[in-house]
Amino acid sequence: MSFFITPQGQEREIKTLGSASLDGTPLDYIVVMAAVVTVLAFIPFSITIGSGGVFPLSQGIFPLLGWLLGPFGGAAASGIGTLIGVFLAPHTAGIPLVSIFGAMITSFAAGSMVLGKKRKYWWFGLAIIFIICLFVYSSLAMKNGVSLPIIIVGSFIDWSALILFILPTRTLFARWINSSNLRLVGLGLFLGSWMIAGLSHLIKCAIVYPIYNWPEATWLFLTPIMPLENLVRALVGAFIGVRVIAGLRAIGLMKPKEAIY
Repeated sequence: MSFFITPQGQEREIKTLGSASLDGTPLDYIVVMAAVVTVLAFIPFSITIGSGGVFPLSQGIFPLLGWLLGPFGGAAASGIGTLIGVFLAPHTAGIPLVSIFGAMITSFAAGSMVLGKKRKYWWFGLAIIFIICLFVYSSLAMKNGVSLPIIIVGSFIDWSALILFILPTRTLFARWINSSNLRLVGLGLFLGSWMIAGLSHLIKCAIVYPIYNWPEATWLFLTPIMPLENLVRALVGAFIGVRVIAGLRAIGLMKPKEAIY
């Protein structure tokens, strides 16, 4: 009788089926994307009305995180990455609390762009908040002596984003991001990023306007600059987003529960 038993049969492989997650998004996904946000926080790209300082390139991917990770997962990744960026890259931090909140609401709003019936009315509550912000922003500017025509032209990225968000274009952009055609994906990412970044700009301006109280001269100076900045955000979101989504589809990585790509 032998004391050594040779294993027989097909070798078995053990896989872990469960992992910690936030709203169906694995925490390791959130950690990875938060790290990307922190890295991009080191790269400045402009000077705008939002905080009077240099802005991080990470603003270009905040909407993308909402579409990749869902509203809560995206908000968590953007918020954590921005929070770390505040300490490691203070030259782009702006007003820290506003920057962190702005990052989180940007990804959350993007994540509210759903294709199915689940959470299909979340956009409505967000739209009401953004309408209130536009009213507050405009009222404060008028009280500060800024004429209505200047406000209308100067807030173009804000009200154009709000209109796109309220109209069915919101769902159309989501469908394009979900498309198998990468050209449509890129177009959806570009227009969706323009829309969501504009909404983010709107809510942050409504918060910080009482601090800076921009006069009409500042509005006139920044009116042609702000659309260019939003264009950069949209281009960054589309450029990075197309490649990330194409890569994720190619490797077949498990998609977060609320992702729309």
